[in-house]
Amino acid sequence: MATIRSFVRREPVLLIASLAALISCFFVSPDQTYLSYIDFRTLALLYCLMTVVAGLRQAGLFAHLAHTLCEKVDSVRAIGLLLVLLCFFSAMLITNDVALLTFVPFAVVVLGMADRKKDLIHIVVLQTVAANLGSMLTPVGNPQNLYLYSYYDLSFGDFIRATLPVWLLSLVLITGTCFLLSGAHLHIFLGEEPGMDMRSFWVYVALFVVCLLVVLRVLTWPVMLGIVVAVLLIFDRKILLKSDFMLLLTFVAFFVFSGNLARVSAVDRTLRSLLAGREYLTALLTSQVISNVPAALLLSGFTDQAHALLLGVNIGGLGTPIASLASLISMKLYSHSDHAHTGRYLLEFTVLNVALLLILSFVQSLF
Repeated sequence: MATIRSFVRREPVLLIASLAALISCFFVSPDQTYLSYIDFRTLALLYCLMTVVAGLRQAGLFAHLAHTLCEKVDSVRAIGLLLVLLCFFSAMLITNDVALLTFVPFAVVVLGMADRKKDLIHIVVLQTVAANLGSMLTPVGNPQNLYLYSYYDLSFGDFIRATLPVWLLSLVLITGTCFLLSGAHLHIFLGEEPGMDMRSFWVYVALFVVCLLVVLRVLTWPVMLGIVVAVLLIFDRKILLKSDFMLLLTFVAFFVFSGNLARVSAVDRTLRSLLAGREYLTALLTSQVISNVPAALLLSGFTDQAHALLLGVNIGGLGTPIASLASLISMKLYSHSDHAHTGRYLLEFTVLNVALLLILSFVQSLF
């Protein structure tokens, strides 16, 4: 029972998605059409990217980068700005959740060593917002982008043109907010610079390029999957099991659920009617309740307005803590730090997220 309770706490979205998929099967009997629901390209890309980024992290790239940069700063404001922008820019390539898993613990360690724990809430909240908004720019920045990019068969240029204006405004707002941090002097010694396994680094960089070639539609996903698996079976087979398979199963469950909904004519008509002309707002509000990845999977089958849906689920990652699953990751990491004040964290998180959500939504409505 303890194991079951632990699993429920860890994977509530997977359980809800699986239950929804199971219930939908009573309305649409399983048949060969079920296979057409599954976007195998998205699943393969997501698996390979997660595996390759885990390899880069294991090779020491991110620890080396954070250590090298943070040794060059001498104030709370400067280190806060650096840690926040690391999340913002790295999330474009390694996804928002990996950026937070990498740089939030580093922030906890650095501010703890400098005896500036009182600044930790401000910086972790900013890191969370930065990772969620920074990941917006590219198809590989987060799972919902990768899915929508594939589902709507968007070109890379078209995708960037849709997200770039809001992404640039987000960068300005986040950078400006960082200047509200304390200017107090900060002196820390981070110890010996962590080394990097250069052989591993170059192997994973090469595999990352292979993944990007699939994003750019130069290679097909079966070729990518074959190359990644073959290379890692020889080079580092254990890393093949380090991806988030629960996330992949969540995608499959939502594929089944949304595919079945689309085959129930009454539901299909109702959802299309609700979305018509309200794609952005619907995506944003749905994200607040079920998070932005499931919102993208659910709503995409009922509208052809790719840009509105794309911006809705990305800006919709702001707001409530469950609007983006990455936000839950950083909150959990903060809550496990010494002298954590979860109530204060949630208050500051909510105020900043709602403020940015309103500003970005207003600007988005002008385009």
